[in-house]
Amino acid sequence: MPREWSYNTLQVLHSVAKGARYGFDIMDLTGLKSGQVYRALSQLEEAGLVRSQWEDPDRAVEEKRPRRRYYDVTEAGRDTLRETAERYSVFASLGDEVRT
Repeated sequence: MPREWSYNTLQVLHSVAKGARYGFDIMDLTGLKSGQVYRALSQLEEAGLVRSQWEDPDRAVEEKRPRRRYYDVTEAGRDTLRETAERYSVFASLGDEVRT
């Protein structure tokens, strides 16, 4: 059975897949706070859905900013996004059929 991911964690994974490569970019794209983003990134990396790499420290010094950790989605991460989209697409197809 595949692991169930929180909505916020899936947002972070999706934002990395769309090209947001480091924390502040992910926060801007998702609207999540830093603690939420970095917790999700840690979980995703531990599960093998993203990988990270620190940038060259000289670049950060040249640009007079803190060093960045860049994230990329793995093939397993792309598979997870596809599976999640397929699993939940059934709700979009229900439309007005659902009555409360």
